[in-house]
Amino acid sequence: MTSTLPTTRQVVVGTGPLRPDDVVAVARDGAGVRVDPAALAEMARSRAVIEALADDVEPHYGVSTGFGALATTHIPAERRAQLQRSLVRSHAAGSGPEVEREVVRALMLLRLSTLATGRTGARPVVAETYAALLDAGITPVVHEYGSLGCSGDLAPLAHCALAVMGEGQVRDPHGALRPTLDVLQESGIEPVQLAEKEGLALINGTDGMLGMLVLALHDLRQLLTTADVAAAMSVEALLGTDAVFAADLQALRPHPGQAASAANLRALLAGSPIMASHRGPECTRVQDAYSLRCAPQVHGAARDTVAHAASVAAHELASAVDNPVVTLDGRVESNGNFHGAPVGYVLDFLAIAVADVASMSERRTDRYLDRSRSQGLPPFLAHEAGVDSGHMIAQYTAAGIVSELKRLAVPASVDSIPSSAMQEDHVSMGWAAARKLRRALDGLTRVLAVELLTGARALDLRAPLTSAACTGAVLNTLRDNGVEGPGPDRFLAPELELVVQAVRDGDVLAAAQSGTDHQLA
Repeated sequence: MTSTLPTTRQVVVGTGPLRPDDVVAVARDGAGVRVDPAALAEMARSRAVIEALADDVEPHYGVSTGFGALATTHIPAERRAQLQRSLVRSHAAGSGPEVEREVVRALMLLRLSTLATGRTGARPVVAETYAALLDAGITPVVHEYGSLGCSGDLAPLAHCALAVMGEGQVRDPHGALRPTLDVLQESGIEPVQLAEKEGLALINGTDGMLGMLVLALHDLRQLLTTADVAAAMSVEALLGTDAVFAADLQALRPHPGQAASAANLRALLAGSPIMASHRGPECTRVQDAYSLRCAPQVHGAARDTVAHAASVAAHELASAVDNPVVTLDGRVESNGNFHGAPVGYVLDFLAIAVADVASMSERRTDRYLDRSRSQGLPPFLAHEAGVDSGHMIAQYTAAGIVSELKRLAVPASVDSIPSSAMQEDHVSMGWAAARKLRRALDGLTRVLAVELLTGARALDLRAPLTSAACTGAVLNTLRDNGVEGPGPDRFLAPELELVVQAVRDGDVLAAAQSGTDHQLA
């Protein structure tokens, strides 16, 4: 989930739809980019269609007219290059903090992918310049605010187009903020003088929200499996039962995500001496609380939500989003494919699932700390209750994050603010949905970390009983990473941050996987 060093991998754009792992490789891992020669040839063919319209007396949107509510304003031929420059400059009107490098690289790659379809009418040199910036590690400055998700992510994409023109500011390959022209010259990249239609082609897409969706799906798959790991630790340390996770019981409700999560829990808890210690007739507990018993149902529903969102992302990755477009038979047609509703809806849906998985995790954490529900563990897992507070405030931290996640689960896509003199009178807010989902994923990471930190301490307190191979491996990994075992109160925030990092880096998941032959899904 975290950025790695630049790789020698190179992604070829224009051979078909980008794969999600291509997007992650370029956005997060610094993979290089080049455009397929056949795609450049198709771009040249469609560009000829645009150039043939230069002297056409009929108006063509974005070629010989203004934009948005100014679509009825005719632009004379000698001023159409200026029209494109003015479009980019005026639309590069973002505000607020800089957007993360990986998001900017993702949206640039996705815009390049649409250019390479040949459906935008942009010249091959435009695509080659986009690829050159990505390949060189040059990142335009894009701001938090400026997109309504329709007509696409206008301001974010305009800031990228501005950089291609050699204007504005960028982060150089070393991360320094510098004038764009200086960085392009050092890298041997010639700024593009935009021609008819090209400014519009560079800003009319759902690339920002789609890029964030693809990155979120990549991270969520890891987080949801990590949630299964955390839940397994809690079932074990709270002396719960794994009988409810049996395959035949789960098959009575055949949701695929639920089945996968239950299979994970069975594998994670296999052979646990702690579980075996209370399987006898002396155990009078009939069934566990919902936060333990229903983990496969909740985690599984989140998994199925991810699967649905991934199908939407796949359709969008196969799309050529622009307005107007050059059709395969050479027509130039206006359309509404830039509307971000399909992407915005699933971004909001994912935020709901994230909030619910985190909410269940926090409830499991809380059970550890209440001696009336923790099955014999000391109050708040404290070394000396009263003198020590143990993990009392770690649960507060999780609860505070969960409360925020519930607010972030309020959908952005149900809102719409008319713009462009009511020409653009319904917008998707997909960019906003993506931005809040990124914050929600950080919150889920931290809530799971609190549960894992607390679960590890509880497992230690069950000694001399020992844990299952998988959960024991997670416990050992946390201890090896500097997270100390039970004892008097100490500064807890640094240890919590170590667990957060272990979740992000995949160390928790790798440790759990090392304890079983079952491939955790």
